[in-house]
Amino acid sequence: MRKKFLFIVLLLSTFALAQTEVETNNTTALESNHTTSVRIDQKLLLEKETLDKALKENNIWSKIYSNYHTYNELKKQEGILDTRIYQLERKRKRSKTEEVALENAKNDKSILKGKLQLLQEYEKNPFKKFLTPPAIEEVPSVGNPFAVISALSYQEKLNSDHKEYDERYQSIQNVMKKLKEKRAILQKLLLDDPKNKKYSSELKDTQEQIKTFAPVIEIFKTTENVYTKKIDEIKLNLQSDIKREVQKAMVIGGIILFFIIFILLVKYLVRRYMSDNDRFYTINKALNITFFTLLLLTLLFAYIENVSYLVTILGFASAGIAIAMKDWFMSLMGWFVIVIGGAVHVGDRVKFVRGNVEYVGDIVDISLLRMTIQEDITLTTYMHNRRAGRIIFVPNNFIFTDMVANYSHAGLKTVWDGIDLMITFDSNVSKASSIAKEITKKYSKGYTDITRKQLNKLRSQYSMKNTNVEPRIYTFIEPYGIKISAWYHTNAYATLTLRSTISIEIIERIQAEDDITLAFPTQSIYVDKDVRKPIAQAPTLFDEEA
Repeated sequence: MRKKFLFIVLLLSTFALAQTEVETNNTTALESNHTTSVRIDQKLLLEKETLDKALKENNIWSKIYSNYHTYNELKKQEGILDTRIYQLERKRKRSKTEEVALENAKNDKSILKGKLQLLQEYEKNPFKKFLTPPAIEEVPSVGNPFAVISALSYQEKLNSDHKEYDERYQSIQNVMKKLKEKRAILQKLLLDDPKNKKYSSELKDTQEQIKTFAPVIEIFKTTENVYTKKIDEIKLNLQSDIKREVQKAMVIGGIILFFIIFILLVKYLVRRYMSDNDRFYTINKALNITFFTLLLLTLLFAYIENVSYLVTILGFASAGIAIAMKDWFMSLMGWFVIVIGGAVHVGDRVKFVRGNVEYVGDIVDISLLRMTIQEDITLTTYMHNRRAGRIIFVPNNFIFTDMVANYSHAGLKTVWDGIDLMITFDSNVSKASSIAKEITKKYSKGYTDITRKQLNKLRSQYSMKNTNVEPRIYTFIEPYGIKISAWYHTNAYATLTLRSTISIEIIERIQAEDDITLAFPTQSIYVDKDVRKPIAQAPTLFDEEA
């Protein structure tokens, strides 16, 4: 009996111990599950916080939706206020409390209207301006090498606009993705805490946002697809046009390069085998004009699609152009006359008279519109201008209207120059004339011989009657004495040099003579007797020449 009792006690104790252990295990499991649940909730809350932050920061779509949602909420409040005001105004007899409520409702509605006015743009389709792709400007026509730059710039702008529009599309896709993630998190949180009103409200708002963005994304997707295809088509056409134009430019560049090499080769051969600088200059000018003419014709026929149209336009405009550019056309005609006529060449010493101003210098260039003259120190600059060394540009049309004197025409390199000196009436005129003739003949002998030979060559071209090139001496009676004028041939490019040398020599020789006195403006007064010296009879220069 005792053993049976002990067995029953032991069995009950074991059962009680097992029951305690089961309860302990259940408690531990519940605590473990609770801890795990808390950790999961914290992770979800952290993910939700990250999503909320990403949706708020630098998210234009969320800001637009927020304004759109605010506008709709305000419209609902306006409807409620309108109903409240309508109900209060229908009552014929209102209590004081109802009067205050009506006044407050009207004030609230006035404030509400101001807010709605500020958000007026969000009333209908607030996403329209973001869904509309950038406007595609008129596609440039690639008809010349310079247009290639414009086409490349236009293509770059297309790429930039497309990239911006695609980034806009990707951003709204990213927003939708985050909203769906947020909805999933909120749904999980509500499974653990179904009565949480905050989560329920956020889930409802998120679902509304998803519902609002869904059709926007669909429209955006279609628009973006159409916009991309249109841009791709334009880019393909532009690339084809650019490729064609580059190939065309390369061909024309090759032709122009061939012309340049050919012209340079001809210039090199002419320079090497031609010693006459004047002829080389003329040929060089002709080659340059030929090259630019060929270049102009090549470019004209290459880049003007309808040449007849251009000719027609120029034909109608020629009259107006001729009047507006009269001086230019006259200069071109002057250049033609100069080149064909041969009256003036590069290197000639010329004298241009314009009004009361005279210019003497050497022609250094003759272009289509003007002649370029380098002014030298001459008798003209010494007596009139008192300036020299200037570069003077003379329009070619002056050849028709102004006097042009050529000092070195047809190979003549000499000109007549003269020196005048005045001696008194009682001087030995014959001796003074002989001295002047001797000195001028001595220093101008070389130029005299050169002139004689050149004039003999020009007799077949010009009717020349007076070919006497020897120095000439003339005497004239002047109010204050006898003027001796000595004329001689000198270098057309260095007249003052020989004049200076001859002048010094004549003065020195005359000052050494006792019976010759230089004269200058004077007056003689005789009071009681005549003190004049008798004038000796001497043969005149005219008798000597005869």
